[in-house]
Parts: sequence; C-alpha cells; structure tokens
Amino acid sequence: MPEPEAAATPGRESFGSRLGQAMADRGPLCVGIDPHPALLQAWGLNDDAAGLERFSLTVLEAVGSLAAAVKPQVALYERHGSAGMAALERTLEAAAGADVLSIADAKRGDIGSTMAAYADAWLRDGSSLAADSVTLSPYLGFESLRPALDLAAEYGRGVFVLALTSNPEGASVQHVGGSDSVARRIVQAAAAENTRYGATLGSVGLVVGATVGSALTDLGLDLGAVRGPILAPGLGAQGATPADLRKTFGTAYPQVLGTSSRDILKAGPGVRDLADAAARTLDGLRAA
Repeated sequence: MPEPEAAATPGRESFGSRLGQAMADRGPLCVGIDPHPALLQAWGLNDDAAGLERFSLTVLEAVGSLAAAVKPQVALYERHGSAGMAALERTLEAAAGADVLSIADAKRGDIGSTMAAYADAWLRDGSSLAADSVTLSPYLGFESLRPALDLAAEYGRGVFVLALTSNPEGASVQHVGGSDSVARRIVQAAAAENTRYGATLGSVGLVVGATVGSALTDLGLDLGAVRGPILAPGLGAQGATPADLRKTFGTAYPQVLGTSSRDILKAGPGVRDLADAAARTLDGLRAA
C-alpha cells in the first residue's frame, strides 16, 4: 500500500477530483466510442481509418457537452494498424479540446519494463496516446500495475482496473476464493491505493459490469470503501437499465459511471439524434 502523498505534480488536479466534478456537473454518463464495422456500415462510412475518425469526431460533437467521459475502444482502432491508431490519437486530442474526460479502453496488463512502457504510452504527458485514464487488467497480480498506478498519480491521470466483469467466463477467475475471492482482493487493493488521494474521489477506479446482478452481494464486495469511480459497462444494449444499476450498486451508486455504447451509437449518424439518445440515457441515470 502506498504511503499517503500528493496525488499529482504540484498544481495539477487529480483525475478522480476532475471526474467527480464532471459527474456532479453533467451527470454520471460515459459514452463508449466503439466504431464496430456494423455501426460504420449503418452510418454509411467506410471501414477504414477515415471512417473511424469521422465516426469518432461525430460522437464527440454530439455528446461532448453531455457526458462526464467518453471511452474509445482501443481494439477497434488497432485493427486498422498505424492509420487506425493515428485516428485514435486525433480522437483523444479532440476529446481534450472538447473538455470531456477520456478513458482509453485498452485493458493493458504486464510486468516490469513492459508494464512501464504501457504506462508511458497511455499516461505520460507528451505521449500522442495520452488519455485522461486507461483501463488495466490486474491478472498478473495487482502490484504488476505499479508503473501505471504511480505514473497516473504523478501526472494527474487515472486508471480503471478490471474487477468484476459480466461475461460468463469471468466468474471462473474473479469469483475464485469465495469470501476471499480474486475480485475482493482487487477491490481491497484499489481501496488501499486511493488512500493517497485524501478526501477527494480517488483516481484508481474499478470496472464492474452493469449486469453482474447479485455478485457484489454474493462475494461481499464493499465498493463504497474503494472511494474511487466505478466504470459500469453494459447499460442499454447489453440489457442493464439505470434502475438495475441502482439495485446492483446500492450505496455505491454515487460512484458509478454508467457506460453506454451501442444503445446510443445506433441513433447515429445524425448529431442531434445521437445527442438526444445520450440525453435520454443520462436522464435515466439521474432519475435512478
């Protein structure tokens, strides 16, 4: 566990603090930017780097003033090689220009110098891929993420660590151990990390699927104690409703960043239609 210390370089606000303010000002919505081939086709765009960029910038134009954060799915840019990654770089740059926080959904995880290189790519000032935060996989051991945890704190950025996913295979790893499950250890480790951020919302968040149902209760997970944001994918197209999120997360609901991708993106390509779809989702999250 890190000793309590300054959360970022002097004068730089932490990611958790910035996200908490954005959620208070705009509401708890994260919009996934997922340029799936089928969506590109439905929007009348080519499945190439130019199509990705047009798709991404249209989403940003529509939801940039409504969402607390946007979450580009890195794999859907990677499939187009260097040109696709260049489109992602411009998307992240545009998000910063639109004053909306970005979460690079890269799910990186490794050890030693390799993990340090991933951290450098996604979290260092001056990197062309630098996002406000990045998703990480802790399944080589939570402490393997140390380079990213420390670099995020240094530069006022954040991380979201996979904790409890809703895919059927996830339980075979995350639920192992019962009352001392893998998921519980990840939750506890994230809570320990967030002690360095004092009284503000911590910058070490967790990814917990919106459709995990009773798993939080079954495994005895106290997400409120994490004092960090909870990224909850699965809202809308995957079947979860805002009411489901309220029921699933209980007293931790104020920390939850409800994430919707396809349910909003299918309303495109019109900017107004996308904005209206995002606003409806946001209204549901607020009402819950």
